[in-house]
Amino acid sequence: MKKLWSFLRENPLAILFLVFPVSILSELLHWDPTVVFVVTALAIIPFAGYIGAATEVLAFHTNPRIGGLLNATLGNAAELIITIVAIRAGLLELVKASITGSILGNLLLVLGMSIILGGLKHGAQTFNRKLASNNAVMLVLTVLILLIPSLLSHYIGNVEAPGPRVETLSLGVAAVMIVLYILGMIYSYKVLEGPLAIGGGEGESAPNSWSLWTGILVLVISTAGVAYLSEVLVGSVETVVSTLGLSEFFIGLIFIPIIGNVAEHIVAVRVALKNQMTLSVEIAIASSLQIALFVAPLLVFISLLIGNPLTLVFNQLELIALIAGVMIAALVSADGESNWLEGAELLAIYIILALTFFLMPV
Repeated sequence: MKKLWSFLRENPLAILFLVFPVSILSELLHWDPTVVFVVTALAIIPFAGYIGAATEVLAFHTNPRIGGLLNATLGNAAELIITIVAIRAGLLELVKASITGSILGNLLLVLGMSIILGGLKHGAQTFNRKLASNNAVMLVLTVLILLIPSLLSHYIGNVEAPGPRVETLSLGVAAVMIVLYILGMIYSYKVLEGPLAIGGGEGESAPNSWSLWTGILVLVISTAGVAYLSEVLVGSVETVVSTLGLSEFFIGLIFIPIIGNVAEHIVAVRVALKNQMTLSVEIAIASSLQIALFVAPLLVFISLLIGNPLTLVFNQLELIALIAGVMIAALVSADGESNWLEGAELLAIYIILALTFFLMPV
């Protein structure tokens, strides 16, 4: 019993595995779609968390460069799977909303909670100003790149019904973003500093004390679990939208990012409570960079293969929210210091934006 309690203290999300059989039953027995949506969302959380844990194990058992590549590639695997399933279902606005929501969630919700809790426990905290500034500059440039198709598509095609010109622009921008992402990885490898330079070192123990093959097995099982549950989750979205009166936009912006990244969010808060603020800030900003530079453009190409082309044309509210989120996060990280009041400001902006998204008509 003590071992079980110890395991649950170290892995609090594991208890949500009990929801998995309930999710299967809810689908097989055709329960109310709202109940199916809720239990399936809860069931995805531990699988998403164990994808991250397995990735850390694989990264530990490789050299820092390969480990960094694994962390960078699989860091948002759960959300990538959910969005691919949504693209297959034709829910393209949900996918674009989830991209925006992931960036905002990391910059405002995760970073805000980390700074608040870390500041309340340790007072003013410091972090690597140079590293945070470099990441913030890259994030600002990345969001500017995302703005280009949205702002210029009006001049080359119909935004309501994107034609070949708009789709070509999105593909071109996506290709440039992936190249920039690769260049960022190369730079990180050379300086061995930053979110991609992660790997095992001498004297360190593997996360969870897993072997390499255990990590691979957990990764495969967790990925299969997320893939199955994503089908169920996405299948219930349209009914939930009509039943609860929630917009597809709100579900994509708030629910999907939290479901897919909750484990990573908890890690960022935990390290902030340990006064490791450099790592906490880096987790939040690097995850946003990965969504913007890797996941979003990759989805553009995947959608083309599926037959439901996704464009990088965002609506005005998404653009305003992105600009506001990036600007405030860049300002907070500019001086290399943080306090709980700055975290409260970040969280306040997130709450206001979430309320605005909630009140949008279906």
